[in-house]
Amino acid sequence: MKKFISLYFTIVSFLFAQNESSLSGFIYDKTTGEALIGANVFIPNINRGAVSNVFGFYSIPKIKSGIYNVNISYVGYKTYTIKLDLRNDEDKRLNVYLEQDVIQGKEIIVKADSIRVVERLFNKPVSNIELSPKQIQSVPRVIEADLLRTLQTLPGIVPLSDFSSAIYVRGGTPDQNLFMIDGTDVYNPEHAFGLFSTFNTDAIKKVEVYKGGFGAEYGGRLSSVIDVTNNDGNRNFYEGKASLSLLSLSSTISGPIRNIGSISGSIRRTYLDQTIAKWVDEVPDYYFIDGNLKAFFDLNNSNKLSVSYFGSKDNLNFVLDKKRPESLGFDYIWGNQTGSINLRSIFASNLFGNFWITFSHFNSFFDFDDVGVKEDNQINDLTFKGNIQYFYSENFNFKFGFEQKNANGGLKQDFPGGKVDASKSRKLFSFYSSSVWKPNPLWNIEFGLRGDYFFSDKIYKNLDPRFSLKYRLSENANIKLSAGSFHQYANRIPRLFFVSIWTTADSFVRGSSSNHFIFGYERALGEKFQLEFETYYKTYKDIYSYNQNYVADVVPSNYSNDNVPIYNNQKGLFTRGDGYSYGIEFLLRKETGAITGWLSYSFSNTYYTFDGINQGKSFMPRHNRTHAINLVSTIDLNNFINEIKNQSFEKRDKQWILGLNFTFFSGQPITLPSSVYLFTQFPDWEQNKNSLATYPSTINTFNLPYYSRFDFSLTYEIDYDSWKISPYIQVFNLFNRKNVWFIQYKNEIKDGRVKQKIENVNMFPILPSFGITIKF
Repeated sequence: MKKFISLYFTIVSFLFAQNESSLSGFIYDKTTGEALIGANVFIPNINRGAVSNVFGFYSIPKIKSGIYNVNISYVGYKTYTIKLDLRNDEDKRLNVYLEQDVIQGKEIIVKADSIRVVERLFNKPVSNIELSPKQIQSVPRVIEADLLRTLQTLPGIVPLSDFSSAIYVRGGTPDQNLFMIDGTDVYNPEHAFGLFSTFNTDAIKKVEVYKGGFGAEYGGRLSSVIDVTNNDGNRNFYEGKASLSLLSLSSTISGPIRNIGSISGSIRRTYLDQTIAKWVDEVPDYYFIDGNLKAFFDLNNSNKLSVSYFGSKDNLNFVLDKKRPESLGFDYIWGNQTGSINLRSIFASNLFGNFWITFSHFNSFFDFDDVGVKEDNQINDLTFKGNIQYFYSENFNFKFGFEQKNANGGLKQDFPGGKVDASKSRKLFSFYSSSVWKPNPLWNIEFGLRGDYFFSDKIYKNLDPRFSLKYRLSENANIKLSAGSFHQYANRIPRLFFVSIWTTADSFVRGSSSNHFIFGYERALGEKFQLEFETYYKTYKDIYSYNQNYVADVVPSNYSNDNVPIYNNQKGLFTRGDGYSYGIEFLLRKETGAITGWLSYSFSNTYYTFDGINQGKSFMPRHNRTHAINLVSTIDLNNFINEIKNQSFEKRDKQWILGLNFTFFSGQPITLPSSVYLFTQFPDWEQNKNSLATYPSTINTFNLPYYSRFDFSLTYEIDYDSWKISPYIQVFNLFNRKNVWFIQYKNEIKDGRVKQKIENVNMFPILPSFGITIKF
């Protein structure tokens, strides 16, 4: 198959590209050997270039014979220039190793990419944001550096509360976000009941976030894509990192595998179960552990192989009273395991292929033996997929791909009076293609089409067109448009305490769909600042929420021999609905210099309409945030004044790094009670506070007070010859603002009168923490 593909495109290239040359290869970091994502390759003589993909590969096809200067550049690295003599019909392979800016004495020049800011903006997809590990680490956080909480500082992405790292993207719910790590789907990306994400930031190489309008190569979700690529490892020498915080201890190490590749691994474990939980009875025995392992192999000059593994485990042992052995308690264990094998091949200088075998396993087990409740929830996902990029010419590029997903698992539950056995097997077949047409340097037009065939007890077939357009409005500005259709065949049931349960479309629950319409404007402000503006409109069809009256609506499928009811389908479990979202987003970003970070603002509204809820009228969901402002900044205090005075930077062995994060959200909508009523089962029962019940008003018509928070971090970096130590202190919610989580009502009857007391339940107070990181 591989030989056939290579032969076919080689013949096509020969017929259409005679007497022309091509240039392709990989871009690497000279120190570590890591592939550089988004490096720029530019030929000034003919004003043509390319950008390296997630694997560091680039291709410039159909170059007329001649002698050319080629510039290769990347932010924070020295620009590499080479003169090449390209002859007719030559497929030139050029692998480049870029080195970081060289320190001369005590001065270092920190400069931006030689490719102008507006060019980099133009090359970026619509609604796409890239984050580096350094940017994720620099954001002040709740004890641990956390990817999902960093994403919450970007426009269009909001949290529900301090107590959850789950993200809501442009009105969508958390299950509408596709999380991937090294090409593998991750079904539960959260630790500790949502307080922390499962992604270890020390292992991350790069994160690509698509907030909407993503290309045909992505499917299965309605709102966003969070694509995480882990480090391949240092191919030249061994290096490591160890971190200790109030919550966890983590370590990362990488190094070469002889001269054929590299390996990288990391591990992290919390230790509260071994410390505070043993001293404080109110703290349950809980810990999580996670780890990554990735190996990269250079099979030859045209074939690269990587093998990646990720595993996590959360373990909770809860006892009501630790001092009493007979006290009630339960065990709860959940976690992820993912693995991928990725082969990337250069069939020809203009033909690049990627093929994956991925496996994702999620399981949670709950055992409350004292009351006879047990639960086993599993998902197993084996996927085969491939992607081929064909760089036909300067004006045309093509992409083809397929995905075949095999998923099985479900929920098994034993409880007094019944059983749940909802184990299912599902298959998804997807094919896609897209083409990029550049009629001239001012235009970039992409067409895409994705086809899905989802097989359950009912078959769903859908075609999703995708379209995006980019136009160079001026020397410093671009405009972008995007539109597309998206389908999702999996939903999850959120639960207050337990891990969410994933379900799939079937004869009772239809697959969900959404349409995206996006307009964007980008402008380079000088050589350091970039301004991005986007407005969007999204529709939702056949989305589902948990049916609060499911006890009355769900009926047993059959009965066991001892007459115990068994539930094995989801009829009556969900309430169907539709909806729409719209909004405006601004992002001002600076990525180089002594002061880096971003300022963002978003205005958005989301409305849902569910069958049988709110009399069929639309309402705002709980996660709606009409206004959101975020300011994130990292300041090199040693060179802060130098940047203001436009002077050369000083590189010192000791330096102070200040991190700031300000967040403002408008209040979330909630439902207030409209009245209180009395109820008793018998006329002569005594009335008390338990005889009172509240009747709700119109759903979500009242807003909580606004949310505001200021976070602070200070890091002292001491750089020795072969290692670095970085102690730090950080404070979450520095000014101890009492942000309201929800309102609690306490009713009582006194002297025949109903008295009601209202209490605010607040989110996190001020949380100081400290830690230390050692790099070697």
